[in-house]
Amino acid sequence: MSVEHPESAPPAPSDFIRDIVAQHVAEKRYAKIVTRFPPEPNGYLHMGHAKSICLNFGIARENGGQCNLRMDDTNPAKEEVEYVDSIIADVRWLIFGWADDCLGFKPKGAAPVRNESNGKLDFYLAPVPLDSGNTEPFFASDNFDALYAYAVVLIQKGHAYVCDLSPKETEEYRGSPDKPGRDSPHRTRSATENLDLFQRMRAGEFPDGARSLRAKIDMASPNIWLRDPLLYRIRHTTHHHTGNKWCIYPLYDYAHCLSDYLEGITHSVCTLEFEVHRPLYDWILGALDLPRALPHQYEFAKLNLSYTIFSKRRLLQLVQDKIVSSWDDPRMPTLSGARRRGIPASAIRRLATAVGVTKYDGLTDVAVYEHAVREELNALALRRLAVLRPVKLVLTNIPPDETIACEAVDNPQAENPVKRKVALTREVFIESDDFAEVPPPKYFRLKPGGEVRLKYACIIQCDEVVKDATGAITELRCTADLTTRSGGPNADKKVKGTIHWVSATESIDAEVRLYDRLFTVAEPGAEEDFKKFINPHSLEVIVAKLEPSLKGAQPSDRFQFERLGYFVPDAKDSTPGKLVFNRTITLKDAWLAKGPAPKK
Repeated sequence: MSVEHPESAPPAPSDFIRDIVAQHVAEKRYAKIVTRFPPEPNGYLHMGHAKSICLNFGIARENGGQCNLRMDDTNPAKEEVEYVDSIIADVRWLIFGWADDCLGFKPKGAAPVRNESNGKLDFYLAPVPLDSGNTEPFFASDNFDALYAYAVVLIQKGHAYVCDLSPKETEEYRGSPDKPGRDSPHRTRSATENLDLFQRMRAGEFPDGARSLRAKIDMASPNIWLRDPLLYRIRHTTHHHTGNKWCIYPLYDYAHCLSDYLEGITHSVCTLEFEVHRPLYDWILGALDLPRALPHQYEFAKLNLSYTIFSKRRLLQLVQDKIVSSWDDPRMPTLSGARRRGIPASAIRRLATAVGVTKYDGLTDVAVYEHAVREELNALALRRLAVLRPVKLVLTNIPPDETIACEAVDNPQAENPVKRKVALTREVFIESDDFAEVPPPKYFRLKPGGEVRLKYACIIQCDEVVKDATGAITELRCTADLTTRSGGPNADKKVKGTIHWVSATESIDAEVRLYDRLFTVAEPGAEEDFKKFINPHSLEVIVAKLEPSLKGAQPSDRFQFERLGYFVPDAKDSTPGKLVFNRTITLKDAWLAKGPAPKK
């Protein structure tokens, strides 16, 4: 996994959630601020998750606290170890050098410890800082014993009951936002009968969907999430973390708040769609009469980017339908796709800060993200020469066996730029777009009889255009004015055009993948048939000519191919024997000229 150098801590942003935390710190309400990031391992993390990661880890970092990485693994039918591993890798990559010192893991294999010293049932596992090699993320499934015990307490208190309604009947009884629900015919079962049935559910006596455990709240509540919500359902499915130990699994709303409590979370920060779930979050914690301080939930608006979809279901569909090669395809909005494409983690953190933290849903223009990427890469990418669509140029006044050393700049943004040698030879390649036999008005690149400067080398003049029998250009014959080289007597001679090049005899071949936006409209997710907006030009594969210094390039390296864009060696496919480069982003926004997307 490629990493970046740690960066100095920027000033902490300000927003309404940070203001709440700051007030709590001033009041000394908590001994330690503990947040959490709890993704479900049913897919790869995407850019939408990045905002939550940056917010939760940022709050922990800014207050000397801790942010727990927790797998919300309560639905074994959709979860896999592959997703767990990818989540760990993505989170570590995104926060490396920025907030990794507050990453909360737990000792491997640890589970909540029972504590009845105060006379009240309490399961608690104190979060511990990351200890390399002996820790792992938190798992909601580590709490299954504790969650089951809490469910027993709810049944004993008369706050939960076993229901025999089918999933379809349960929905029918729930009612609608403008119509109250109906009580289940099983709602009045005694605590003794409910405990017996719940234990038999756990023992595997009943098939999937035959029974469920529900909270007993209010079927007439205007908040539909309080209408006797499900707490447990039967699933005879092997779990990726607990194996076949369980055949009943808790629902998210039940497991989430109690996992927060068990881990000692102080501020449970989540996206805005969970605002209506907060009363249930508070009800479950309150109904158990727990002995320690309770966590509190706070909501913010999620990140939405134009020309992008964040639905895991739809992203999985793109993979399964082979529209993209994998979850980490560089066109995907996943964090692993961004990493493979060469997006710096710092650019994603920059975006998360730029969009801010509010209570208002909106659509962020993807150009804001792309600007953040260009800003980061402009400062750190090494400059190199490459030609994507070559046409041969022969400098007739340079002998075939002569090599002229020129100096090119690696890092023009640096305070003390580093220079490297590049070889000017008799034959070079230039971009086919940098020559026009019949040039349009105000064309300042190479044309018959015209002059341009080969960057870092000298001025050349085009003397002859050589074509084959079909009329295709095979080479351009030019004269090099070597007196215009750096340090030469005519080095200050001015021409209007400067183009890049590589030596034809010393260059190396590489596969270059030119990536573009995956969708052609700003809001593809608004349509059910979102795949009809797939950009047919989102990937073009070519063989390019590169300067030889790129031969040893590593996936952690970032390059600007001068005048072309930012590129990175592909982490999966590039080898010393077969170089593969991915275009991270162009130097300028090529979509501006296309105009706005058509209105729906």
